[in-house]
Amino acid sequence: MPNCNGTQQATLPQRPATMPRPKTVRRRYGTATMEPQPHILVVDDDREIRDLLSKFLERQGMRVSAARDAKEARKLWPLGRYHLVVLDLMLPGESGLDLAKWLRTQGEVPIVMLTAMSEETDRIVGLELGADDYLGKPFNPRELLARIRAVLRRANGESGTAKEPPAKAIRFSGWTLEPTRRRLLNPDGAEVPLTGGEYELLQVLVERPNRVLTRDMLMDLLRGRQAGPFDRAIDVAVSRLRRKLEDDGRNPSLIKTVRGGGYVLAATVEKG
Repeated sequence: MPNCNGTQQATLPQRPATMPRPKTVRRRYGTATMEPQPHILVVDDDREIRDLLSKFLERQGMRVSAARDAKEARKLWPLGRYHLVVLDLMLPGESGLDLAKWLRTQGEVPIVMLTAMSEETDRIVGLELGADDYLGKPFNPRELLARIRAVLRRANGESGTAKEPPAKAIRFSGWTLEPTRRRLLNPDGAEVPLTGGEYELLQVLVERPNRVLTRDMLMDLLRGRQAGPFDRAIDVAVSRLRRKLEDDGRNPSLIKTVRGGGYVLAATVEKG
């Protein structure tokens, strides 16, 4: 079977005869209604990829709706309760970046972007818009499935390892992070909206204050994989988080850049 760019061969795994029931995933936007299985919206103008991914993800116990372009995706949006969007950036007509921007006005639905390996600029812009992860074409469906599951776990507040119960509140430099409610409050007590990726990054930083974290360490803690030599995803995420924290990007005092090292949260953190 062709892989997801039609140039190489990839064997899709068959679903085991006894597959455990998929975990319910909580939506991060709209009402709190729960659904029995993740509902994925695939937006790609390549019919072969749409069909391949739809069948493959359905074999993994997911519901799938597919759209060939942004116009069709907008029509499908009010008809479903989507837990995640797989979005190709190279769409005919309205671009994937424009659609991602529109999706952000609809709520904090997780987005996994599909990009050509040469589209580094578009990938960075997509991450700035709040995409949770990206995967370059050509890709293996197994890897996309792993990325989808990881993003859904983060969106549902789950983790792969046992942890101590989260503190009721984490305070730093006048700001308050509430892990139980996954929200950030500014010094005036007003909530500051965060995407799933921004929240995860901030949580990693506040759990390790005054400790230098390299880009590779951050990428591994956030996504379970090492950053590539030209991967600017962490830099983009930090820049976006600084704006939310009103931290001057040119002369940051809260999330500081360590030349040749990475980033450090320069603050006293209080939990409880």
